[in-house]
Amino acid sequence: MRPTGRLHLGHYHGVLKNWLELQHEYECFFFVADWHALTTHYEDPTNIPDSTRDMVIDWLAAGINPGSATLFVQSRVPEHAELHLLLSMITPLGWLERVPSYKDQQEKLKERDLATYGFLGYPLLQSADILIYKAGQVPVGEDQVAHVELTREVARRFNHIFGREPDFEIKAEEAKKKMGKKNAKLFDELRRRYQEQGDQEALEVARALLEGQGNITLSDRERLFGYLEGGGRIILPEPQALLTKASKMPGLDGQKMSKSYDNTISLRDSPAEVEKALRTMPTDPARVRRTDPGDPEKCPVWQFHQVYSDSSVHEWVQQGCRSAGIGCLECKQPIIDAVLAELTPIQERAREYEAQPDLVRSILNEGCEKARDVARETMEEVRHAMSLVMS
Repeated sequence: MRPTGRLHLGHYHGVLKNWLELQHEYECFFFVADWHALTTHYEDPTNIPDSTRDMVIDWLAAGINPGSATLFVQSRVPEHAELHLLLSMITPLGWLERVPSYKDQQEKLKERDLATYGFLGYPLLQSADILIYKAGQVPVGEDQVAHVELTREVARRFNHIFGREPDFEIKAEEAKKKMGKKNAKLFDELRRRYQEQGDQEALEVARALLEGQGNITLSDRERLFGYLEGGGRIILPEPQALLTKASKMPGLDGQKMSKSYDNTISLRDSPAEVEKALRTMPTDPARVRRTDPGDPEKCPVWQFHQVYSDSSVHEWVQQGCRSAGIGCLECKQPIIDAVLAELTPIQERAREYEAQPDLVRSILNEGCEKARDVARETMEEVRHAMSLVMS
């Protein structure tokens, strides 16, 4: 996530609630993309440190657990930049120019100077962010699927060019023997079924078999993955897009909740600020007087009810609004109560982290070290594959 400072309900419902689930299902890496912030706002980076701190406090307050996931800052892991550089040597320019967001953002951000390599190359930096951890799944919205597909193409091209090591099959056969006779025989059978019959189940079983081998090195395992699939050694595995549900959290004006629209409720807004924002939000323009009937479908408040209220409240709103049986302030009260109830524990935790800046710094320091350990291993393999290591 780019460091944008304090987060709002749109971030919470659109991203963080998903992260809260994923951190218990996968080994997760969540990072502050501070280099990415420079691709569109390089002229004034002075707010990045404070924005980073505020954003991480909101992650922690929302329930992201540094014991379950790795939290770190992108620029503190310089291997991202090295892999980005090396991938740029093999990535055709046309691949970057056709990424949909390249032209879209140029249109939307006409007031900014985007005629830079940093802006053109940021999808490739994203690819490096993903590939350096050999990520299997990347949680993204539909608008980011094209970026994951670019990453897959880059990984495929890299493996095709640099995964053809000398004596590959001999080394793969030697690696297979380390699995033991029984497992080696099973691997051969599964490999034959996949390569001769296209048996996808055999492929999955063989992959699981390799994952469970504790007596072979990481390099041998990846060599056998490539041997299994009929290619060369897979150095950078191709990730899959893990589609996240689109956020239904509207802004106070009914548009998407966004700081640029000035229609947000911050996770750390005081109860008085939250109540004032919700009480003054616009409603159905047809309801000029209290006695005028309205249409919930034309009212931003109804969108909040769809996020926070149950079916009985929905029925109460529909009936009361259309018959003018309830006023707009009455209609808003269940929303106010629900939002305050949701924010109270988040704000309590945020105050604890605000009071312990050293703890937040320590969490990030530990996360950066853990991320660097993984990134260093990948870069060692990449450098060997690209003949950048002297024997």
